[in-house]
Amino acid sequence: MIELKSAAEIDRMAVTGQFVGELLAELRAVAAVGVNLLDIEHHARSRISEQGADSCYWDYTPSFGRGPFRNVLCLSVNDAVLHGLPHDYVLRDGDLLSIDMAVQIDGWAADSALSVVVGTPAPADLKLIEATEVALEAGIGAARPGNQLGDISAAIGEVAHRYGYQVNNEFGGHGIGRTMHEAPHVPNNGRPGRGMTLKPGLTVAIEPWFCRTTDKIKFDQDGWTIRSADGSRSAHSEHTVAVTETGPRVLTPRPGQVAGPGSRSGQSAVTS
Repeated sequence: MIELKSAAEIDRMAVTGQFVGELLAELRAVAAVGVNLLDIEHHARSRISEQGADSCYWDYTPSFGRGPFRNVLCLSVNDAVLHGLPHDYVLRDGDLLSIDMAVQIDGWAADSALSVVVGTPAPADLKLIEATEVALEAGIGAARPGNQLGDISAAIGEVAHRYGYQVNNEFGGHGIGRTMHEAPHVPNNGRPGRGMTLKPGLTVAIEPWFCRTTDKIKFDQDGWTIRSADGSRSAHSEHTVAVTETGPRVLTPRPGQVAGPGSRSGQSAVTS
């Protein structure tokens, strides 16, 4: 069932989203050559605890995965793109890192992700990250009352294809609100004019992710980490977005960003 949120409820989600956006920006700065993924994970745990928030990831047990997820971040490196388990790995020069997190504050959730290159970036990696960010902007721009769900998916897919990337629809965006995952599923490719009509109060996490040379994926033995099937690098960008009477409202802006389309302003795909 899809639950439309009131303006007051969206404002409460925005409180959570502001924290998520600020912490993601902080973690992007923490990520650097020589930093262990576990240090990034424990930094996030401390900040979430200080805020009095609850991680949506901790003890998450979906149909996939091997046992409950016991981390507050998904940290995916290079050919890993989704659900990467934080582990004892020291970031190296040129690594492409995707950071994904979702928390609840006072019962309302927000979910967001970004990708960065630590150290010296390869142009192909910057292009890949840019494609996810531009696709995210396009998807957000389509999240307007009267549009169809397929308009969001089609906008994302059009950007992917323009950049020369294929799209996997096994995992994509989703509704969000009182819990991290709600209806509807928001594929990263689709046909415009199809699907449910978007109404004010709909809140969704829009999350394009692309692999450089394939749309096929594989799982690590941990049952969680998803990688490109051919070992090519991958990137992921995500915002929680509300459909409002006046258009899309980004609920997880990073510092320096506006709460609407154009969400890449102030972002950098490189960190030292």
